[in-house]
Amino acid sequence: MGETPLLNRNPAEDRAHWELTADRLLLAARPYATAGHALIGLPGIPSANGIHSDGLEGFARTFLLAGFRLAGARGADPHDLAGWYAAGLAAGTDPKSPERWPTFAESNQAKVEAASIALALHETRLWIWDRLEDRIRQQVLDWLAPMVGDPMPGNNWVWFQGVTEAFAQTTGGAWRQQDLDRVIALTDGWYAGQGWYSDGLTGGERRNFDHYNGWAMHLYPLWFCRILGDAAPAGLLDRYRARLRRFLEDQRYLVGANGSPLVQGRSLTYRYAALAPLWTGALFDATPLVPGETRALASRMLDHFTSHGATDDRGLLTLGWHRPYRGVLQVYSGPASPYWASKGFIGLALPPDHPVWTEEATPLPVEQGDFLRTLAAPGWLVSGTAADGVVRVVNHGGDHADPAHPHADDPCYARFAYSTHTAPETPGDPTAAPDACAHTDPLDNAVVLLDAQGRASHRRPCIRISVDGATAVSRSRAHWPQNSTWDPFGGPDTTHRPGPWITVGSALRGSVEVRAVRVDGDPGDGHVLRIGGWALAVSQAAAPADGTVTGATARVAGSAGLLSLVVGVHGLPHARVVPGADSNAMGPASATPVVETEGPVAHGVLHLALVHLGGADPAALPQITPRAEDTTLLADVTWPDGTHDTIRLTAPDHAHDPWKDHHGA
Repeated sequence: MGETPLLNRNPAEDRAHWELTADRLLLAARPYATAGHALIGLPGIPSANGIHSDGLEGFARTFLLAGFRLAGARGADPHDLAGWYAAGLAAGTDPKSPERWPTFAESNQAKVEAASIALALHETRLWIWDRLEDRIRQQVLDWLAPMVGDPMPGNNWVWFQGVTEAFAQTTGGAWRQQDLDRVIALTDGWYAGQGWYSDGLTGGERRNFDHYNGWAMHLYPLWFCRILGDAAPAGLLDRYRARLRRFLEDQRYLVGANGSPLVQGRSLTYRYAALAPLWTGALFDATPLVPGETRALASRMLDHFTSHGATDDRGLLTLGWHRPYRGVLQVYSGPASPYWASKGFIGLALPPDHPVWTEEATPLPVEQGDFLRTLAAPGWLVSGTAADGVVRVVNHGGDHADPAHPHADDPCYARFAYSTHTAPETPGDPTAAPDACAHTDPLDNAVVLLDAQGRASHRRPCIRISVDGATAVSRSRAHWPQNSTWDPFGGPDTTHRPGPWITVGSALRGSVEVRAVRVDGDPGDGHVLRIGGWALAVSQAAAPADGTVTGATARVAGSAGLLSLVVGVHGLPHARVVPGADSNAMGPASATPVVETEGPVAHGVLHLALVHLGGADPAALPQITPRAEDTTLLADVTWPDGTHDTIRLTAPDHAHDPWKDHHGA
């Protein structure tokens, strides 16, 4: 957009920059609205919900942004946001209007959008709700009323019911205490401790860790209390505030110096929405961050996306990450979906004299020094390095999969590592018909077995063994799905050919992960073991200058100045670089370094690789000593600074086998 970058903006200029960005997003969407403003039909491929639902989504999600903008400005409204959206409310809730919104019976997605409408109406009550005619207010409440008693899915969707019924309770609409009690009880059951929620349960377990923890599971409970005020259950607000405060102790470390959040999980096209818990913490006095750090993290992220193609030449948010890119979408993604980014503008609801808008910005945590954190709830090891500003997560926790059934790997959940500067390989279009989707095998940050046809095995479901200090271990049974298309909810119903067990352990410090692997079970036809490193966007596909191989070392130089390196240390003598074309959200060409065994992998022995991501080659590599204690394989790691870690890989006992009640092809 050409504005002054954060480092050169004073606090007052920074708020003005946020207001200008919000206004531009809102005004850019207006030309695509129907005459009465009730539906905003943005251009692009419709979602699976259809264009009628997508039009409601365009209204509701931009209305949420308008709500935060109006609230912080205390009604100052040079663009007549209040009048414009009030007209849309009147037309959308009129059942006789040609612009009427779909009912909940007609579109499940309408329930999602109802929550945004309820939040925006609450925040703008003085300037919109209180000024609506009684007839229109009743129309709105009538449209919301079927939410009462709805058996909402057991994930963040229950909060769409919670906040809409809370709003109805405060405005004379329909609500039911039983619904609200259920929402609160389910949420408590999904709390995994240390500030982390699982977005519902999968197979009865807390396995769903992603950005929904922040932009849904922390946001909606606190706004539920804000809407109800004194009518909220005693102690509930304090409970939710304490949980958010603890989560922010971790989340502040999950933003890179480039301003990017972690590229992991579903709905990545919501981009700025990752800021929702940061701003919510400031608004509810539920944050351990000083105000200058909150704004620094927020403004750095805003600048990151606005400078990397988040909007097109019409000023519309695009479906993608750094560019229009359908590989990170889901079937529910439509042209208006990115406008859940409105949650990233919650800070505008704070008045201009709030400390987040008056205190100077501070350096980000990753800029203040290297760090290593163990996040036990999601099963992550986190390492940040100040020299390059990269934050890396090694993942031995939730994979968003039912532990009792095999699933095709979703690249945004099943990989062993994610970062703030890279994206997993996600070829194809997950929103397309199944026969049009790419059938993809795991590559980057994956540990796989290759069958006789060269097909890579899949990981989900994984079994967490341990997460302790700088090390973590997980196990999965290799399997080959007949249909390898993916989605975050388990993928298609298909047959899976089972294979051996793969146990993987990691030790992480700085830019380097030691990745230890053992394979156990029936050798069968024999499989090659392959370990993939970080995929990087490169200047052009398979360019020789971007990828080099020397002995057991594969190296990729990315177009953004990063280096991805994999070194086969023990039992992995072959290295190569695998090119990708239009398979990565960071750019149209990508490359991934890998190392492999020479021929079929030996079972019950240790295989070791070093995996590096950084701004330069590592100054020194750790020394690794393999050994055994009975059937347990160990890797003793001595890091260049003298620190020691030990990775322990026990033999599988087959007690937790996803094939017990599921037979493959």
